Amino acid sequence: MKIYLETERLCLREFRPEDVENLVELDSDPEVMRYLTNGQPTPRERVESEVLPRILEYYERLPGFGYWAAIEKATGAFVGWFHLRPVSGSTDTSTAELGYRLRRSAWGKGYATEGSRALIRKAFTELGARRVTAQTMAVNRASRRVLEKCGLALVRVFWEDWEDPIPGSDEGEVEYALTREEWQRAASQDPEAGT
Repeated sequence: MKIYLETERLCLREFRPEDVENLVELDSDPEVMRYLTNGQPTPRERVESEVLPRILEYYERLPGFGYWAAIEKATGAFVGWFHLRPVSGSTDTSTAELGYRLRRSAWGKGYATEGSRALIRKAFTELGARRVTAQTMAVNRASRRVLEKCGLALVRVFWEDWEDPIPGSDEGEVEYALTREEWQRAASQDPEAGT
């Protein structure tokens, strides 16, 4: 198992081909997929032929960036994934995009904040990123709270051109961001903010 980083309660490791079932189960929960596909699951064949191969190729193409399986240390259970990658379509690693998707059983435990803070720290201290960004739907209050707890601030509201709009898309998407300097300043004032 190739471990990327550890937090107090989580181990983030590289994905493996045998993680297909974990990804299929995660994307089969309508609540997990609510703000992504209006609750529609990702078909197994798409996970096998597109999603997992795209995840695995990151490790070779952009070392230090990509997607990691989140494993709960206490149980060894797969609880979802986190990503830290260049902004979609780019190879410029000076700005890293943060993201995560967790099983419903892991919601409300602080895992999203814990994993995200660790990735932000890694982006700024080891990977040379100057800025971390994240996006979600404006109506996704839970994810917005996580981003705010991690020190990211709202920078813009924008509207996607949805082929099949999902409830809440009329309120737009939001982008949050944090610069290395802002992170360092917050960490110097509150050591908890930098962890």
